[in-house]
Amino acid sequence: MSPLLTGFPFGAGGVPKATYSATTGSPTIDTASRPGKTIIKFTGSGSITTTAGTAEVLVVAGGAAGAYSYGNDTGGGGAGGYYYNASAVLNGGTLTVTVGAGGNGAGTTQVSYLGNASRLDNIICQGGGSGTGNLGASGFPQITAQPGGSGGGGSYSSGSLPGGAATVSGYGNAGGTHPGTSTYGACGGGGAGAVGTASSSAAGAAGGTGAANSITGSSVTYAGGGGGGGHSGAANAGGAGGTGGGGAGSAGSSSAPVSAGTSGTANTGGGGGGAGGSGVTTYQAAGGSGGSGYVIVVIG
Repeated sequence: MSPLLTGFPFGAGGVPKATYSATTGSPTIDTASRPGKTIIKFTGSGSITTTAGTAEVLVVAGGAAGAYSYGNDTGGGGAGGYYYNASAVLNGGTLTVTVGAGGNGAGTTQVSYLGNASRLDNIICQGGGSGTGNLGASGFPQITAQPGGSGGGGSYSSGSLPGGAATVSGYGNAGGTHPGTSTYGACGGGGAGAVGTASSSAAGAAGGTGAANSITGSSVTYAGGGGGGGHSGAANAGGAGGTGGGGAGSAGSSSAPVSAGTSGTANTGGGGGGAGGSGVTTYQAAGGSGGSGYVIVVIG
């Protein structure tokens, strides 16, 4: 009979647990929050050098922005893609870590609103999809909700504008689709835990909830969708941001310039809130910017 090997840590399915020897990018290294575990938290890009084996991994991409308003309410930004695996298999060697930035709510192009991807070696999460923007105001192009880790929220322009889809099943959810009623506010962006809420009144709708995770030793919710902007008119509130760092949409107003949507929380991948509508193209407002992503590797 072969001898029983002892003293070697093994993960799921008999695969050995990974060890690490070096990092770049100045991650925070925590050995106190979970006894016997080393928690390596990347809030910016870098690398980690490991042996081949299993590790607990969380990857969250950057959230999208709520799009810029040229007079009409805009949909909330979708959350960044979310991936968690308690026994992810890592390749040996120096593994690239990228932490995606959130989309820019004050941007002027569709691309600038999108969240940016995060990755750990070959594990990649797509950035959030931006919400509907402008909605056909005279002289400005209409911007439809985009797909992403989670999709952006829809709104109204001569009918229903749908929310963006989640690019990869299981990493996020779609944004809310507008029911096609001209007096309703914009929809929420999708979150890791739920689709964005569809609007049902002149108030903006809430962003989709995120996903709770205790990889750091405490439960934190990540990747909530941004709330939709309120429709033009007094006191038409913006939608709440989804739990997990989603930013709130701003309220609509027909008598004064509207305020910008609230930005998603940094290092949660939360979507930015949509801008409220004014009905007047000279009353413009930025959407909230998306929250940046996060990458965590737990060794041990």
